[in-house]
Amino acid sequence: MATTAGVYRNGNHSRNSQSTSNNKVEKPLSFNPNPKKSLKSKSLPGSGLRKSAPPSLGTAKDDTGVPGRVRVAVRLRPRNEEEMVADADFADCVELLPEAKRLKLRKNNWDSDTYEFDEVLTEFASQKRVYEVVAKPVVESVMDGYNGTVMAYGQTGTGKTYTLGRLGEEDTSARGIMVRAMEDILADVSQETDSVSVSYLQLYMETIQDLLDPTNGNISIVEDPKSGDVSLPGASVVEIRNQKSFVELLRLGEAHRFAANTKLNTESSRSHAILMVHVKRSVKGRDSILSSETGNNPHMAKSLKPPIIRKGKLVVVDLAGSERIDKSGSGGHTLEEAKSINLSLSALGKCINALAENSSHVPIRDSKLTRLLRDSFGGSARTSLVITIGPSPRHRGETASTIMFGQRAMKVENMLKLKEEFDYKSLSRRLDIQLEKLIAEHEKQQKAFENEIERVTTNAKLQISESERTYAVELEKERLNYQKEYMESIKKLEEKWRMNQQKHAGGENIAGLKDESSNWISNGEDSRVANMEELSEMKTKLQKETLLRKAAEEEVNKLKSQLAELKKSEASAKSDISKLQKKLEDEACQKEKLEGEIAILQSQLLQISFEADETARRIDKGSYEKVPGSLDSLMLQVRQPQNNDSGNGEKASIAKLFEQVGLQRILSLLEAEDVDVRIHAVKVVANLAAEGFFLVLYQHFASASFYGQHQLIQNCASSDLLSKTNQEKIVEAGGLTSLLMLLRSSKDETIHRVAAGAIANLAMSETNQELIMAQGGIRLLSMTAGSAEDPQTLRMVAGAIANLCGNDKLQVKLRGEGGIKALLGMVRCGHPDVLAQVARGIANFAKCESRASTQGTKNGRSLLIEDGVLPWIVQNANNEASPIRRHIELALCHLAQHEVNAKDMISGGALWELVRISRDCSREDIRTLAHRTLTCSPTFQAGMSRLGIDY
Repeated sequence: MATTAGVYRNGNHSRNSQSTSNNKVEKPLSFNPNPKKSLKSKSLPGSGLRKSAPPSLGTAKDDTGVPGRVRVAVRLRPRNEEEMVADADFADCVELLPEAKRLKLRKNNWDSDTYEFDEVLTEFASQKRVYEVVAKPVVESVMDGYNGTVMAYGQTGTGKTYTLGRLGEEDTSARGIMVRAMEDILADVSQETDSVSVSYLQLYMETIQDLLDPTNGNISIVEDPKSGDVSLPGASVVEIRNQKSFVELLRLGEAHRFAANTKLNTESSRSHAILMVHVKRSVKGRDSILSSETGNNPHMAKSLKPPIIRKGKLVVVDLAGSERIDKSGSGGHTLEEAKSINLSLSALGKCINALAENSSHVPIRDSKLTRLLRDSFGGSARTSLVITIGPSPRHRGETASTIMFGQRAMKVENMLKLKEEFDYKSLSRRLDIQLEKLIAEHEKQQKAFENEIERVTTNAKLQISESERTYAVELEKERLNYQKEYMESIKKLEEKWRMNQQKHAGGENIAGLKDESSNWISNGEDSRVANMEELSEMKTKLQKETLLRKAAEEEVNKLKSQLAELKKSEASAKSDISKLQKKLEDEACQKEKLEGEIAILQSQLLQISFEADETARRIDKGSYEKVPGSLDSLMLQVRQPQNNDSGNGEKASIAKLFEQVGLQRILSLLEAEDVDVRIHAVKVVANLAAEGFFLVLYQHFASASFYGQHQLIQNCASSDLLSKTNQEKIVEAGGLTSLLMLLRSSKDETIHRVAAGAIANLAMSETNQELIMAQGGIRLLSMTAGSAEDPQTLRMVAGAIANLCGNDKLQVKLRGEGGIKALLGMVRCGHPDVLAQVARGIANFAKCESRASTQGTKNGRSLLIEDGVLPWIVQNANNEASPIRRHIELALCHLAQHEVNAKDMISGGALWELVRISRDCSREDIRTLAHRTLTCSPTFQAGMSRLGIDY
């Protein structure tokens, strides 16, 4: 039977009427004005409720008056071959008036109903025109930083997939909205500064599957408790660089989409397809403005001011067609698929009805489809809806239902929000590059400066050495010249003297000799004076040297006396060393004896390790609701007779080991070098602490009334029932200090787990809680929580911190040493048991804060809110696990008791959870507490009135 599936699906089929309509010249028609004008930037509240203005005939055309209203266009599919034969004698059930943007739905030959839409597209409308009037304004808004949604709704076989997902590989004019939207986006973005990425998903049988990665078959939805934004962190995200790669992704996703053959469509979509396009753009043209604001240094403003980026998200939704079982002929698994499709479409219709009628409750959580489209209807996205209908009068009921769906959707108004933020990562990268350049330039200049210093130093040394050599040569020359002249003068004088002696003309010669002699005498006198001065200087230096020698001799004498004293002390030290050697020999003997005793203790520990593990497992499996039965079994084991002969092969219990070996020896094994010995010793201490607790609890429990038993179980951790038990003996013997030392020094995960469990058991006593805090226990537990990966270790650490959170006196110190941060950090594990202990600790802390606020000993905001715990509380307030949910509900109620926390709780989305708790909580006491808080708090009353909550 020929149908329209081959016409509108991506395949080899084509329709002549559709292809011929592509050649028709049409006048340009604007579906929506420029989205940049009159856009509201008001953020979306967490409730998801929006005011809506019912559109009239006038307001449907006035786009500027209601910029956030959902725009609806109707598209008529041409008759197919089957309808041309079967309905040849009947007129179409609809009549289109595109100029007036109206549609007439015929009741009979003389009566019809008229409806008005934002755009009416005939069967001859081209794909290009459909894109321009339906999707292009939304795409332009996405490029400007807003979220946008384009969705197709209609009966199966009316052309939804053809309108949205047609690839147009054979005929480019047949390209659908997805392909054309990506063409416009890639043409407008910059490859250097902008990025475009896509995810392609399908919602099949209430399961979100990844069309780009078929192995990723169950993707969860994550909602921001403050803004209400929906994200899919498990979906594949592919960055798009060109149109060809995008078309390949669409072809890949279409191949993985579920389809089936029905009477109405040979290739009917059995899932809702969702294409998400994420556009990240940098805002340009602001550098000059920033320069004028920062003064005369535009370069500094450009460097230090982070760039602004806009993040827009385009969501294209190809809904599966609604169908009637009697017409589609679905059966078996196809029938189950049809039921799932109709249920999700029905949930979507209920949400749109509630939004159109301004209802106080929108059933947004009835289906995953409505949760995914939370931002599209009643959110912050610009939404455009195209409804597809067929002309056949046989399907008039489905056509009327589709038209009414579009009419109701036109009444929904969204509040558009600009997604603009600072790009601190880009600024950091730019500053890193500038810093690297400056460092490289500085290193280059430093190296050049050092080279220049080295060159100048080398030149100076060369010049100095050359000058010294020249000076030495010249000095030597001058000395030789003087010596030569002196010798020549002596020779001349000797020759003259001999000549004068030979002559007998004595008078004149004698007078001449007298003159020369007087000259020599005067010269001799001058040299004598110079020699005397030099001699006096030498005497002065000699006296100084004598004084220095005397001082040196005195210093030598002192050193000799000190050396004598040192020799005496050395002799006494040798005697002390001999004594110490004797002591060491004695200690070695004692050590050998202790090692023998340790070997005996190790064998005893190995014998009872199995029973210790069994006891620990029974204690871990026991719960406060089942205390009597657990205590009976534990008491049977603790009290069973211990006088059996060892030859019978029975193992000694922990209590017998405690009596025979002694607590001190057990605690000494906590410091053993063997890791297995330490592990077994820690297990014994942990079980001793737990055994003492449950033994005393059982003794009081057996003699109490029913109400007393209940109160005993609730208050056992903070009472004095643990006096004179194993716990007190362990603490007095230094066991608590040894356990904390193991947390600090050991790196073994098993030791950390068992030691944390023992500390958790000891922390059930208020006295022990103060000792743990005084010895830095909360800091050590926080460090262990930060480094541990094993869920059981994290559960033990969280349990110990949770017990400490219930002490009123330790609130400020516990928070100051990182206790709350440690609890919040352990939620990374995700294990239900760990989350339950974290929730219990938060509930205990909130309860103590509420009690302190009531007594007037605490003012100001909650420490939990200051440390950022509120978002996690709101996110898990409706957790599927009852222990987690019960503790978190109790924590919310206690936080709400203090009026100063009300504003933070309203802004964080906690008000909705309080309303839910007051209505739906299974525990009557928590439900009553939430109701009393909401009715007595003026701030909560004002918040509910502002959000339109009828309470």
